[in-house]
Amino acid sequence: MDWKIIIHNNPEYIEVITNGIADKDGSLGMAKAITGIMSQNRINKALIDHRNIESIKGDILDIYERPRVMKIIGAIIRIRIAEIIKPDQIEHFRFLETVFRNQGFMFQIFHEREKADKWLWE
Repeated sequence: MDWKIIIHNNPEYIEVITNGIADKDGSLGMAKAITGIMSQNRINKALIDHRNIESIKGDILDIYERPRVMKIIGAIIRIRIAEIIKPDQIEHFRFLETVFRNQGFMFQIFHEREKADKWLWE
């Protein structure tokens, strides 16, 4: 999976645009990059646009372990993450959302940019 990270200054947030095939290694690499940039720039909001993802590879255990891995690489629970997905990705991302929220993260999935933006700034 490839990604592009854009830092927005007013208001402060990062935007991540992904493409390709999402897998465990790509997702972990993206998470490390996001965590580092957010920490360096003291940003606590992220908008991740997955609508260009071609397919998703991985299993349930990878998803279940993701919040723990995020904490290990330095993600803090008080960050707010909005992810925009395609409707056919709902099953994968709904489970990811549930796991993250159960571990205390402010994490929500959306199909539309406008709704994601609104939630991010609540």
